[in-house]
Amino acid sequence: MTTELRRLRNYINGEFRDAADGRTIDVINPVTGEVYATSPLSGQSDVDAAMDAAAAAFPAWRDATPAERQKALLKIADAFEERAEDLIAAESENTGKPLELTRTEEIPPMVDQIRFFAGAARMLEGRSAGEYMEGLTSIVRREPVGVCAQVAPWNYPMMMAVWKFAPALAAGNTVVLKPSDTTPASTVLIAEIIGSIVPKGVFNVICGDRDTGRTMVEHPTPAMASITGSVRAGIQVAASAAKDVKRVHLELGGKAPVVVFEDTDIAKAVEDISVAGYFNAGQDCTAATRVLVQESIHDEFVAALAKAASETKTGAPDDEDVLYGPLNNSNQLAQVTGFIDRLPAHAKVEAGGHRVGDKGYFYAPTVVSGLKQDDEIIQNEVFGPVITVQSFTDEAQALEWANGVEFALASSVWTKDHGRAMRMSKSLDFGCVWINTHIPLVAEMPHGGFKKSGYGKDLSAYGFDDYTRVKHVMTSLDV
Repeated sequence: MTTELRRLRNYINGEFRDAADGRTIDVINPVTGEVYATSPLSGQSDVDAAMDAAAAAFPAWRDATPAERQKALLKIADAFEERAEDLIAAESENTGKPLELTRTEEIPPMVDQIRFFAGAARMLEGRSAGEYMEGLTSIVRREPVGVCAQVAPWNYPMMMAVWKFAPALAAGNTVVLKPSDTTPASTVLIAEIIGSIVPKGVFNVICGDRDTGRTMVEHPTPAMASITGSVRAGIQVAASAAKDVKRVHLELGGKAPVVVFEDTDIAKAVEDISVAGYFNAGQDCTAATRVLVQESIHDEFVAALAKAASETKTGAPDDEDVLYGPLNNSNQLAQVTGFIDRLPAHAKVEAGGHRVGDKGYFYAPTVVSGLKQDDEIIQNEVFGPVITVQSFTDEAQALEWANGVEFALASSVWTKDHGRAMRMSKSLDFGCVWINTHIPLVAEMPHGGFKKSGYGKDLSAYGFDDYTRVKHVMTSLDV
């Protein structure tokens, strides 16, 4: 018996369409490793159509009052709540994520973030008018940038879509959004939801591969390109956008240091760090996967962390006892496996270090100790359920090693010493520093990194501002 595959489609100018040339990509369920759907492999003509639609819709959406845009976003948030179970099902099939954790840990913040940006829509203002030259009044206008080409990643397809479309639409921009080729299902559903609320052309979804994304970024229509993805992809986007001097927003990789000092409550730290390291199978740019522990508590901490790893479960989405599901795709499973296979002789696998089962892309919660600062697994992003542990002597060495990577997205410090926490938070070269916690995010606070983790902010008023431009208007008082 053959099961008919689900057919996903692009959403352009208010209607669902196949790719113009009929090409498709197989979409694989990471729990089973089997194809469950096809999605369009969009080319130049599809991108042209989406960009034309967004450009045609922009003037009216730009000129809509902030109250009108707010009302639309609030309706979108309500619709997300009403369609929550549909979104959860699509996201779980996309990614293999546990159903209950998706229900409790993703839907509520997504809805809250949309509502936050609905409020921000009413704050699209410049500084107060003033006379800075005799006889002349200056006004600063804050305006939308135009059409935004946006590329979302496969680790949080729904939530990262929200982070992109919500501030863009709130500011008065129109959007062409591309999901990852491995996780298009929930984004196509989001298009159905949003499309019933906003005017046609305001929000468009194009499915496809890297070449599709490249075509979007290189297209002459968008005023801004935004991507969440790898450093390699970010560099390519920045280079392509430079040809037209497009504005660029990049949220790239991470290698978050988790600095644990000897005065830390070990049991609490281990409990929190293991969850922050293994949640979503460690497929998170901010995951707590690079732990630095003061040498006096190193052995005790590693033993406790290994025990926590052994008690952490991965499994099917409908199992309520699991913390995380499979890795997203076969390439990611190969990447994680490769890091463990290439470990140097001085490294020790304290827990895990192997695939789970022979179906799907599951990987065991893993702890690796005995590592040196220049080891590959310390310097490069694993993006899997692997926590590494290094032993440091003092604050200066901890800071040197924490900052000693090319990434600079997030970090955390674990200590009861307030002065030490303040010194470390000042000197850690990362876009976020958590103290005695790791990974909480709120809509009101910015998320974004430095160095090879990219530039620009998601969430918060700073993220909203990234989707606007500033114009100076000066008028003579003598006329």
